[in-house]
Amino acid sequence: MAGAEDVPGPQPELDEDEAAYCRRWGAQHAGARELAALYSPGKRFQEWCCVVLCFGLIAHNLVHLLLLARWEHTPLVVLGVVAGALIADFLSGLVHWGADTWGSVELPIVGKAFIRPFREHHIDPTAITRHDFIETNGDNCLLTLLPLLNMAYKFRTQSLEALGQLYPWECFVFCLVIFGTFTNQIHKWSHTYFGLPRWVIFLQDWHVILPRKHHRIHHVSPHETYFCITTGWLNYPLEKMGFWRRLEDLIQGLTGEKPRADDMKWAQKIK
Repeated sequence: MAGAEDVPGPQPELDEDEAAYCRRWGAQHAGARELAALYSPGKRFQEWCCVVLCFGLIAHNLVHLLLLARWEHTPLVVLGVVAGALIADFLSGLVHWGADTWGSVELPIVGKAFIRPFREHHIDPTAITRHDFIETNGDNCLLTLLPLLNMAYKFRTQSLEALGQLYPWECFVFCLVIFGTFTNQIHKWSHTYFGLPRWVIFLQDWHVILPRKHHRIHHVSPHETYFCITTGWLNYPLEKMGFWRRLEDLIQGLTGEKPRADDMKWAQKIK
């Protein structure tokens, strides 16, 4: 894909850190090839269904929110946008940390469908830049279907008076859903060094969405920090708190499972 980290041909000059980052194992790695081959037609069909349903519901709910908008809602709506971004960032970190750290590709159902992409990403970080819109966003669309369906149901069944009272809350939920739906697209942009639209670069530079250099911190092996990938706002405070390490210590103490054991297994494959 043009614009990816490993795009061939003349490219802008990178600094030393960027060049080292772009030389990671990549698609030629034995583990990356094996993991990429596990992407199945059934998985592709699931992603298509989720994307179509999700964006249909987003459009439906957005129209209703715009029709119900009132100026007096503005302060709470702005608060809801910020809160939605923060909570989406934390949830992206929680899911990312969980899938990176625990579980196995061999697990029934969830292994190949949902853990596999995380294992592939660490040994071929540029694979995501070669994924199309459906593969990039299908799983996130699945996760946001339930709140979107619930919102659509309220618009169909609640009175205008009740909806007016619920409006700030529904705006918060909608913003949370939007940030959640586009988290992996934002993540993809953080790995794309060439050909990004100027508005995306602007949002990255102002740290409205996950910046590229910020996310590179996570991709230093053993990938044990900076898991939040929507805005990245919470990465520094969570790291200073030792949040993920404390959580890993707790789970390892209770279960005896070693963090990132499956991740290391795939990274060490040589044939």
